[in-house]
Amino acid sequence: MYLPYFFFFSLLLAAASNALVQDFCVADLSLPAGPAGYPCKKAASVTADDFAYHGLAAAGNTTNIISAAVTPAFDGQFPGVNGLGVSMARLDMAVGGVIPLHTHPAASEILVVIQGTICAGLVSSFDNVVYLKTLNKGDIMVFPQGLLHFQINSGKTPALAFVSFSGQNPGLQITDFALFKNDFPTELVAKTTFLDVAQIKKLKGVLGGTN
Repeated sequence: MYLPYFFFFSLLLAAASNALVQDFCVADLSLPAGPAGYPCKKAASVTADDFAYHGLAAAGNTTNIISAAVTPAFDGQFPGVNGLGVSMARLDMAVGGVIPLHTHPAASEILVVIQGTICAGLVSSFDNVVYLKTLNKGDIMVFPQGLLHFQINSGKTPALAFVSFSGQNPGLQITDFALFKNDFPTELVAKTTFLDVAQIKKLKGVLGGTN
């Protein structure tokens, strides 16, 4: 009668034991990543540099269509976070800059504003409720995993924020790019979004889509 429970807790104990076998799993970037991240670098080749990253010190280039830049410190850039379930990124936004509606399928996000004013929002998945907030220096906002969200620089000066994620690589899908920056046939985009064909072709032209 108790055998299934014993088996279940034995699996949990085994998983916990395995988690303690290694202190870390620094990414071996010479090998391809899999669903669980990168393979571990051999312990003998791990150095202190693997646990530090300087890539977020410099501002990103905001001279682009969204007037914003995201500089990641994910497992592919920062090998030390591999397997730890954490990562960060820097967000630079020129005046009027925008991070369009997007999702992170593999992690939740917390944003902290360092400079400027950011209008941020998220959309719930069941009833599509929109939650909007204007954030100033020192404010933080959380974006649950998988939910559509965005950020806009709504101030009169450049904005800077740092974001942390509950995964070593949160993944990213930008809604506009998924619809208009590829070869998704225009007639199908029109059917699935109710947008006018002319408007779809205009957006494809702006973002580099075809068909």
